Amino acid sequence: MTEDGRTEDYPHEIDEQLTGFDSSGSSVKTMLEKLMSMPRNELMQKLDPLDQAKLDLMSAYTLNSLFWMYLVTQGMNPRDHGIKQELERIRTYMNRVKEITDKKKSARLDKGAAARFVRSALYEPDEKDSRKKGASKKATHTTSDNPQTKRPKLS
Repeated sequence: MTEDGRTEDYPHEIDEQLTGFDSSGSSVKTMLEKLMSMPRNELMQKLDPLDQAKLDLMSAYTLNSLFWMYLVTQGMNPRDHGIKQELERIRTYMNRVKEITDKKKSARLDKGAAARFVRSALYEPDEKDSRKKGASKKATHTTSDNPQTKRPKLS
């Protein structure tokens, strides 16, 4: 069949969409072949539990999405099929995994820094200023022969 014969079978308006669908289908096929070439048990042993859950959810979502596309190509409405509820169920689990991942990435409380912030917030400048003023007055009244004693640092 010639190139001209194929274009007469469908409207020219959907040519771009069909080309995109074909390239998307080819890339999905390539990714699935790559995933299927690895033994699943070996792959799962290399991953931590959170990544295992992500892989399982991605696999389930991909297969259900492919089935959705199959239903569309067969002229069926996938919204009336049970596949819609299955995809929504998988999305809720994907959101849970995302929340867990976000919690891991969230900021942690540095207890030492928090203690320093609290200690600084409780600082009373009036009391220390009056001590300094009293010490400076005392220093001017004492002679330079008497060395001034150092106060120990407060921690």
